[in-house]
Amino acid sequence: MLKNELDVTLQRAEILKEKPDQKQLGFGKYFTDHMLTMRWDKEQGWHDAEIRSYANFSLDPAAMVLHYSQEIFEGLKAYRGADDSVLLFRPMDNLNRFNDSADRMCMPRIPAEKVLQAMKGFIYLEREWIPKTEGAALYIRPAMIATEAALGVRPANEYLFFVICSPVGAYYAEGFSPTKIYVEDEYVRAVRGGVGNVKTGGNYAASIKAHTTSQRKGYTQVLWLDAVERKYIEEVGTSNIFFVINGELVTPPLGGTILPGITRDTVLQLAKDWGIPTCERRITMDEVIVAVENGSLTEAFGSGTAAVISPIGEFGYKGDTIMINNGETGPLAQRFFDGIQELQRGAAPDPHNWIVWVR
Repeated sequence: MLKNELDVTLQRAEILKEKPDQKQLGFGKYFTDHMLTMRWDKEQGWHDAEIRSYANFSLDPAAMVLHYSQEIFEGLKAYRGADDSVLLFRPMDNLNRFNDSADRMCMPRIPAEKVLQAMKGFIYLEREWIPKTEGAALYIRPAMIATEAALGVRPANEYLFFVICSPVGAYYAEGFSPTKIYVEDEYVRAVRGGVGNVKTGGNYAASIKAHTTSQRKGYTQVLWLDAVERKYIEEVGTSNIFFVINGELVTPPLGGTILPGITRDTVLQLAKDWGIPTCERRITMDEVIVAVENGSLTEAFGSGTAAVISPIGEFGYKGDTIMINNGETGPLAQRFFDGIQELQRGAAPDPHNWIVWVR
């Protein structure tokens, strides 16, 4: 058995899985041979860290996660460089955001730097699962759940942290082609003071109704409006959103109801590096419609770990179709998509030290 700085025990899987066709990966359909786990309780803190075979968990029916939804997660990717090296993109930002989520959900913080070291060892072990095809990567899902068997609304006294990995292709069936977005004005995602800025499962469960309705209408994703006035744009179901208006890059501000996206922050920083004017401000659908009509809005796109950049070709709002850039990918969306992917694969200069090498 091997150990690293977190005293992680390594137990290799006896039987390895057959790897899927890299041209037919989809998203979140296949999982690697191993997983990383560790447990927490009040007496011992974090303990029993282990890399072991991917397998089912055993949970008591009274496990508090099943009743009170103490659960958080993250999403990041491992990329294969041109020299066959393995890279992570801004992983500490993901782990720090994970701890922000833990604070809000009254869960224990993880030792982020030590967990990153353990994750690097885990990913290196699974390196043969990292796709070599363009646009594909190894998706990494850290998560934490409350495992104490008890009924009663309070913070649990026992937790399980785990990391699983999945080789993935493009998140959307359209690939990098423009998506169709339905603007939801009936259901809401988050309110100030709630958990809209936290990656917790309840946020996503609450969005499924609107998402399935939008898909039946032929749309790819949902654009959420604010919960009070139902007019201010917040975020898309799986990404933050950007508009290009009069040459300025505009995105809604963080204020407790929007997830602070790592890719969102990357876009804003790259825009500054490239001399592109940026503005974080409130923006309404009415403003978007007027800007489309007068030609000042030239493109819109989403940003997120799963799809990186998703150009938006049209919005569906109150029965009307609002076309963006004639339904075509805009030059800025293309530039961000290409630029971020080059960074993620170690093919561009990294002045912000975003890349972590697994080797």
